[in-house]
Amino acid sequence: MPPSRWATSAEDDARLAKEKEEKRRRKAEKARKLEQQQKEAEAAAAVAAQNQPQDDEQSEQRPSKRRRLSPELDDDAPPKLLRFDAGGWSKSRSVENYDKLNDIEEGTYGWVARATDLTTGKVVALKRLKLEPNDRSGLPVTGLREIQILKDCRHRNIVSMEEVVVGDDTHRLDNSIFLVLEFVEHDLKSILEDMPEPFLSSEIKQILLQLTAGTAYLHANWILHRDLKTSNLLLNNRGQLKIADFGMARYVGDPPPAKLTSLVVTLWYRSPELLLGVKTYGAAVDMWSVGCIFGELLTREPLLQGKNEVDQMSKIFELCGVPTDESWPGFRRLPNARSLRLPKNTLTTGSVIRARFPNMTSAGAGLLNELLSLDPERRPTAKAMLQHEYFRQDPKPKPETMFPTFPSKAGQERRRRHEPHAPGRGEAASFGDADFTGILQGRDKEERGAGFSLRMV
Repeated sequence: MPPSRWATSAEDDARLAKEKEEKRRRKAEKARKLEQQQKEAEAAAAVAAQNQPQDDEQSEQRPSKRRRLSPELDDDAPPKLLRFDAGGWSKSRSVENYDKLNDIEEGTYGWVARATDLTTGKVVALKRLKLEPNDRSGLPVTGLREIQILKDCRHRNIVSMEEVVVGDDTHRLDNSIFLVLEFVEHDLKSILEDMPEPFLSSEIKQILLQLTAGTAYLHANWILHRDLKTSNLLLNNRGQLKIADFGMARYVGDPPPAKLTSLVVTLWYRSPELLLGVKTYGAAVDMWSVGCIFGELLTREPLLQGKNEVDQMSKIFELCGVPTDESWPGFRRLPNARSLRLPKNTLTTGSVIRARFPNMTSAGAGLLNELLSLDPERRPTAKAMLQHEYFRQDPKPKPETMFPTFPSKAGQERRRRHEPHAPGRGEAASFGDADFTGILQGRDKEERGAGFSLRMV
């Protein structure tokens, strides 16, 4: 039988033996070099040890001590205080460093103008705080709160304050304290009034998403805005929204203060619990205003336009239904709700938001229903709203860079608002024995939901 071609031959055995011998030789050579290096290192160490003084030899045998960093204290010297560089107090700059260009608008707690920094040429917004001549405290608490909150807030959807400047004569109430704010080209109210076509669904989502993000930042830092409305929302030419006008804002805690004024928020954006005189409230009052703004973006006009507190409550009941102990537990304990006369028909207790906005998706109508819940406990938080299904559905929110631009009115005459002013200081209105039994007559004939009908021709 012939040998296999895979069998080893004598030549293969000789080659393998030669390779093994070469490996042993290289290994021995490597060991020899390593031993020689070790001997040279030991010899160098011995020579260095002989050249060192005896004290160093003893110190090497002892364990090393930690280096002392603190200086030796002198018992007779006075102790030194630890100081940090934390800035200091300095005089506020003068408003004369800015050149006024034109008036923009006047509100309840301030007057706003467009101005230019004479040093840099940057365009800013100057807000002059309104001071009351009979106020013994000088600067009103609303002004102090606004300065503190704007100084603390750092968010892309909240207007930033650069500094506080004063007039040359601080004794003049009409020229004393000014806030220097970043200038933003538009406010949402003016855009809605002037635009020929309503916002697209994707644009509404982007605006609402930025408003919710800014509101969530405020609430996470224990700040209630208490006057969210379209005229207080600014929009620049890059599609970025910023919340402004913190004249009614304040810090709160958890739980909130036991007594808060209910005379906050402009009437058309005021929540039902504030209208009914609640004394303790939280972030839900801002979320009701967000719901009103949501509806205004859809219709291009304020959703609930009451003439006074009683009429405003009627508008709310007509849209959201009359409260019951099931839909709003404990509402009868509110000061202005104890003597209310409400209709008892079960058809008046439901919301007609779905019928009012039949073209909205179910997720959009559901979100608006939640925001305009009579019971503040049922309204979503701003943080939870950011994760709502409405923002994930098509069409997705339009990117800010794709937003349309609008001609700015900030360089024109002063804006004249067709809306009630923010409430001033004073006592909240009382409903007395207001009768709401007749406001919803004929509601049983209304469409209660979205749908369609066929007409035979």
